[in-house]
Amino acid sequence: MIALTRESTMNRGIAPIWYEEVALSIQETIEAKLRRAFSPERLAVINESHLHAGHHHTASGHEEVFDGTGETHFRVRIVAEAFAGKSRVERHRAINTLLADELGTGVHALAIEPAAPGEPTRW
Repeated sequence: MIALTRESTMNRGIAPIWYEEVALSIQETIEAKLRRAFSPERLAVINESHLHAGHHHTASGHEEVFDGTGETHFRVRIVAEAFAGKSRVERHRAINTLLADELGTGVHALAIEPAAPGEPTRW
């Protein structure tokens, strides 16, 4: 029996797919974090970057006009039991705290629409 390790397969010139690292998109990272933290019954993370094409981001040190590509503007729609009994501010703080890394490294805007189960939503 031959043990398959990263080293043994690489020595044979084989790159096993289970060792390949694939970076998640920002959207996928946000979705994964929200799912782990809140176990939502409904979740939609929508990339709205294209809606902001032509805007200037001078406040963040960018003088150029934003072309609308990439992953900089998102809308989060989430329904989770974790939000029951929490105020709107508490819900927003919980999500902003969870996504602090993304907000500090490229996400320019985050619209948050949180709800507890049974609460009305506009979506």
